Amino acid sequence: MEHVLAQHRPSGPASPPTSPRPGRRLATWAAALLVAVPAVVAGCRLLGTDAVTPVPQALSFLPWLTVPAGLAALLALAARRRPLAAFAVLVLAVTAWCALPYGPDTTTARGPVVERLRVLTANVEFGQATQALTEAVRRERPQLVYVSECDPACAHALTAALAVSHPHRAVVDGEGSAGSVVLSAYPLTARPPVPAAMGMPGASARIGGRNVELRLAHPLPPLPGQVDLWKRELGRVEAFAAAHRDGDPVLLAGDFNASQDHAAFRAVLDAGRLHDAARLAGAARTPTWPRELPLPPYVQIDHVLVSDDFRVRDVRFLDLAGSDHRAVLTGLDLHAGR
Repeated sequence: MEHVLAQHRPSGPASPPTSPRPGRRLATWAAALLVAVPAVVAGCRLLGTDAVTPVPQALSFLPWLTVPAGLAALLALAARRRPLAAFAVLVLAVTAWCALPYGPDTTTARGPVVERLRVLTANVEFGQATQALTEAVRRERPQLVYVSECDPACAHALTAALAVSHPHRAVVDGEGSAGSVVLSAYPLTARPPVPAAMGMPGASARIGGRNVELRLAHPLPPLPGQVDLWKRELGRVEAFAAAHRDGDPVLLAGDFNASQDHAAFRAVLDAGRLHDAARLAGAARTPTWPRELPLPPYVQIDHVLVSDDFRVRDVRFLDLAGSDHRAVLTGLDLHAGR
């Protein structure tokens, strides 16, 4: 005799679906929070805007934002949130692409080399690193030295100590961060400084039979409340670069208070068809600031920019006791041109 077993069907309404596990919910929220800042910053970088505080400050961290974006993707995958994971991967890819070096990796210099020279740019932090810079100049023997935050005492000490090797100079006198000086082994012809809160002296030098335009850049930093001033002063540096785009060779160096991730700095490069020497030497992302924190420097804001008349032999970064910036020492070849 066959026995048929009937299926037992529970009576009553169906039970509600189970809610996500607390661990997945936490991972979802963490992923969303982690990806938010990289998404906004990478978006501003793509749009070419420095916007308002805190965007310019956050742009200084752009290469490092690949870390939270990557963590967000992993957490979203662990929480099985595929749309969120896909968005985090997209943000990671965009951030990594934006972190690539900006601009061409070579110049179009032509003709024979007419001069081999070295350029050193240093922020001496209110003159505190004056002695260290003096020792570095004597050791490294650059022909051109760009010095930011060099007060009158600093300028006097440098010109006295380096009177034989660098007898020529262009100076903007000022206390604290307002003073700047360009020291030169070559004779200089004075040029008006760029109007700014901090000194941006300039001159023309006769180098290898060519007139070379020299300019020290030191715009205000993009502190909260003065982002417009920062952009305005970088705009004046851009105007200088544009005015010399098709003229004599240009050496524009200093503490730009901006990295390649800031649209205002990229505008300077584009306006003057200039090249960041560190980029040409394969060191575009070497941080130069700040040196006085427990953590190592995280952003490159000190630059040596060159026109197409130069080729870069090498770039080195020097630590100067007393300064919160690393100095940039660049070896250059000046070509005769067409």
